[in-house]
Amino acid sequence: MTTAPPTPPDTDAAAFVAGLRRLKAWSGLSYRRLERRAAEAGHCLPYSTAASMLGRERLPREELVAAFVAACGIRGAEAEAWLDARTDIACGPVPVPTPVPTPVPTPVLADAAPAAAPAVAAPLNTAPARTRPPWRTRLTLVGAAALVTALLGGATASGVFTDDEEVHETRTSVRL
Repeated sequence: MTTAPPTPPDTDAAAFVAGLRRLKAWSGLSYRRLERRAAEAGHCLPYSTAASMLGRERLPREELVAAFVAACGIRGAEAEAWLDARTDIACGPVPVPTPVPTPVPTPVLADAAPAAAPAVAAPLNTAPARTRPPWRTRLTLVGAAALVTALLGGATASGVFTDDEEVHETRTSVRL
């Protein structure tokens, strides 16, 4: 480890995972050794999870990135840079607020008749509205439907929707 560690890319999930692969190659550690070093740093990073994480193109969970970076020997501000890059990719870029121009007051002459003051519109929020991608909306609806189904199923199974009358007589037949 005589060279500087790779810096985290913050473009997309695939580039971020490729950066994690470069970080592993830079560390020169095996997956089993990464597991042991993560445990020494107080993290939980099974070797199979680390291998799966680097074999995919999806963005890993924040706690996995923290454990992996610590296991590779990255500490302090460099480790925070990796976590910040992961958060930026997961949440999208932070919109930069545009400055709202302030209206310039018009001078009023003493001998002139007071003119109607021009209406000043309230400043509009020019930041683009963040919209959810369609797959996320569908995923939320599917999750809500599954939750309602589970709750109704549990209530039905527990007998909430049945009458509480006791059965006074049961008839059973010995013959089938």
